[in-house]
Amino acid sequence: KKSDLQWQFLQCLALLIIYVMKQGYKLTQGRAYASKEANAAVGGHPKSTHLHRLAQDLMLFIDGVWIQGDHEAWHDLGEYWKTLHPRACWGGDWGDYNHFSFSWNGVR
Repeated sequence: KKSDLQWQFLQCLALLIIYVMKQGYKLTQGRAYASKEANAAVGGHPKSTHLHRLAQDLMLFIDGVWIQGDHEAWHDLGEYWKTLHPRACWGGDWGDYNHFSFSWNGVR
């Protein structure tokens, strides 16, 4: 069931947050769930995992500096994320570094 997968996603997100804390970094939330209208308004993929509560964008801060774009810390977090579940996908693999999701119906 999708709700079971959403629960697994949230558990993995909690593990990622704990991992981030252990690295001494800080996070804030970016986009999580999005309605079809809100997703379209930001140019999101029409089948985005955000529509299914299976994605979270995160804002990463290291020493008080907001880390945007390609950075070694994102790679570390992304690689860790992908070890947590067979459906775990990291947006950095396609240039969306702060996106963490579970694949759903062929979408990452």
